[in-house]
Amino acid sequence: MTASDGVRLSVRVSGNPDGPTVVLVHGYPDNSSMWDGVAEELRREHRVVVYDVRGAGESDKPRERRAYRLDQLADDLAAVVHEVQPFGKVHLVAHDWGSIQAWHAVTGDQLRGRIASYTSLSGPSLDHAGAWFRDQLTRPTPRRLGHALRQFLHSYYIVAFQVPLIPELLWRTGIMRTLIRKLEPAESSPKTADGVHGLKLYRANMGPRLSRPRPRPAEIPVQVLAPNGDSYVTTPLQTEVERWVPDLHVRRVIGSHWITRTKPEVVAAAAAELIASVETGEETRALRRARVGRGSGRFAHHLVVVTGAGSGIGRETALAFAAEGADVVVSDINGDSAAETAKLVRERGVDAGEYTVDSSDGEAVARFAAQVRDEFGVPDIVVNNAGIGMSGPFLDTTIEDWEKVVDVNLWGVIHGCRAFAPMMKERAEGGQIVNLASAAAYLPSKILTAYGTTKAAVLALSNGLRAELASEGIGVTAVCPGLVNTNITKTTKFVGVDEVEEKRRQKESSKLYARRNFGPERVAHDILRAVEKNVAIQPSTPEAKVALVLSRLTPGLLRAAAKLDVTP
Repeated sequence: MTASDGVRLSVRVSGNPDGPTVVLVHGYPDNSSMWDGVAEELRREHRVVVYDVRGAGESDKPRERRAYRLDQLADDLAAVVHEVQPFGKVHLVAHDWGSIQAWHAVTGDQLRGRIASYTSLSGPSLDHAGAWFRDQLTRPTPRRLGHALRQFLHSYYIVAFQVPLIPELLWRTGIMRTLIRKLEPAESSPKTADGVHGLKLYRANMGPRLSRPRPRPAEIPVQVLAPNGDSYVTTPLQTEVERWVPDLHVRRVIGSHWITRTKPEVVAAAAAELIASVETGEETRALRRARVGRGSGRFAHHLVVVTGAGSGIGRETALAFAAEGADVVVSDINGDSAAETAKLVRERGVDAGEYTVDSSDGEAVARFAAQVRDEFGVPDIVVNNAGIGMSGPFLDTTIEDWEKVVDVNLWGVIHGCRAFAPMMKERAEGGQIVNLASAAAYLPSKILTAYGTTKAAVLALSNGLRAELASEGIGVTAVCPGLVNTNITKTTKFVGVDEVEEKRRQKESSKLYARRNFGPERVAHDILRAVEKNVAIQPSTPEAKVALVLSRLTPGLLRAAAKLDVTP
């Protein structure tokens, strides 16, 4: 098709002819092939339009710098929209310089009334960016100055691109492609011609727009996908635009600048969510969570899964998250108890689901996780809380006793992590896994050998998994309570004694924990704090905190104390 100044643009249309039309706009130094993976995901339900921006791919490459000014680029986008869909609205998804020109069009008049939604990746409005920089420097705080400095360091190449001839030489010698591959490994390398001609984008627009910004509002739903590992555009520059975008969603995704190539399914899924929301009027939980100014509560519109939530710490944790605006899915081996917890959660005004699950059964936990994903979505926070108590000497602990406590306290946590961590990683929006360990994990006791072994294993599992999942933006926390007044003491197995003695010890332990008067709601408070701050190890109760410090400073003292007679 022909643009307003006679430049010929290469446009391709594919996908479902009856679906919503979505126009994909690529950036620099790419061409429309960058969208191949995203288009493949979208075209099953959408009519997909891609085009080579002037200077790239199979489109014409005008020599004059003025031919690459933002007004002309916005005219090109408008011409494509009018050509492929003369009536009605289209949805925009744009990346890098594609986002910059799409912002210019969305906030201008060329496409007023023709854009239904806009998903932007790694490219701010230059007018918004100029105003943002001015704010950081004219109203300085340490945080603002830090943001500005980091973006300046990320933007070094923009200054270099203004130098005549040198950037072209770097492209033609292959040095630029090598630098890009080192910074942002991608599945394919940019073409030399696209890199050389696209330099005019920077030279025609950066100086005038950043030095004299004229920020304009966007009057449509906008979704910003901000990759956490972007080497060129920092998250604050992309996302701190709410004063110009009343209907703004911000999603921080795990990936690099070219996440469009490396994780096309993530980009396509996020774009499709916004498109479906605009088309149907039904907003998903993920979009509600991403909405800037989404409402009250530290965890508003988050989805939390809590196992062993029929009573005690699990129930109080579910209720605490619900009080902070989260939707909560609970499970317990006792279905009636899970249902009661879910009822209490709903009374807080949020959504809830309940399931009867034996956490020691790996297949049952896998089915549970799949049901949660299908019925509620991928959880943001998973609390592996299910556990049992066991007390008594090692020499009196049978194989059957060991198998039972390991199956619930350790395998239950392993099953939960194995079931939910992969889907959280695949979603690429981070999350938090909380595993309930115990102060017994680092506080030796001659009557808690089996129980302490399982909890020490949970602590080690959590520390290792935290290191493994850090690059995926998924935090892992081990929570280590001490003496907490819950009903676990009433069901604790006391090995090596008859039934009458076991009942007596359960009763005496319950009295001891009751006198301690540290309720499960206080552990729940610590869990929420740990999630909010992404703490690695969260001791709860004063004795658990003191024991953690002593275990690091004077472990011999704790070993000596463990020899004392503490039998109830």
